[in-house]
Amino acid sequence: MRRCRILLSAGFALGDEPRPNNPMVESATWNDIRGDVAGDASLLDGGGFLTMTAPYRADDAAIVPITIEQTDRTMGPISSIKLVIDENPSPVAAEIRFGPAMMPLKFETRVRVNQYSNVRVIADTPQGSYMTGRFVKASGGCSAPATKDPAAALKGMGEMRLRSFDTAGTAQNVRREAQIMIRHPNYSGLQRDQITQLFIGAHFINELEVRQGSELLFTLQGGISISENPTFRFTYVDDGSLEFTIHAVDTEGNIFDRVLPKRPPA
Repeated sequence: MRRCRILLSAGFALGDEPRPNNPMVESATWNDIRGDVAGDASLLDGGGFLTMTAPYRADDAAIVPITIEQTDRTMGPISSIKLVIDENPSPVAAEIRFGPAMMPLKFETRVRVNQYSNVRVIADTPQGSYMTGRFVKASGGCSAPATKDPAAALKGMGEMRLRSFDTAGTAQNVRREAQIMIRHPNYSGLQRDQITQLFIGAHFINELEVRQGSELLFTLQGGISISENPTFRFTYVDDGSLEFTIHAVDTEGNIFDRVLPKRPPA
C-alpha cells in the first residue's frame, strides 16, 4: 500500500489553463488509503456547502495554491479539516483545527503535488464529515529542488511576515483578512542538494498555532506536502486585539515564536 507516499488572494488568484471545473476522478489509491485517512467515518458530499479551488494544471507543482471556502453557513461551524493529496508520498498534507472566529471558513495555503492527483478536503461539522475536492495535473512537486541552497535556506529560518488586507478602523466583530508567511525550507526528504546530489533530509514545520490576542484562530499539524516558505491566508472575525501570536515547531525541535501587530504603526 505504501508506494512512495510520504502538504492565495481574495484575489485568491490561481494560475490555470481555462477550465470551468476540475472535479475529482475515480482513484484506486483513494480506495486503498481511505481507511487510514478517515477510518470508518461516513463521508458525505460536501459540494453543497464547501468549495475547494485548485488549478486544473498547476504552473508549479511545488507551490500549488489551494483555497477552501464555506459557502453555506447554515451547516454550522467547521471544527477541523484534513487536506489530502491522494498520490503524494504522504497523502495527508495537513490536519487543521479552527476556532469560532474563523467561521465561516475561508482558508488558503500552498502545497506540493507529486503526480496527477485528486486533492481533497474532509471537513468535520456537528452534522458529520463532508468531503469535496479537485483533480490537479502536476508532477514532481515533492522532489523539486529548493529555491535556495541549504545554507541560505536555513539562515533566515523562522522569520515571519504578516500582510493585512483591510486595516481600516479598530472595530471589533468585523470580518477581516490576513496572510501569514513563514520562512522555512520545509524539506520533503525527496529533494537533492544541487551541488552534492545527496538527498536533503526531511525537515519541515509540523506544528503551527495562530492566535489573535489569547483567542485561538487555528492549529495545524503539517507534513512534507506543505510548500517551502509556508503561506496561510484566511479571513477571521476581529476580536479587537492588536496582535497575532504565532507558535511554530519543526521536526528538528526548533521553536519559532513571533508576535505580529495586526496593523502597521500609525
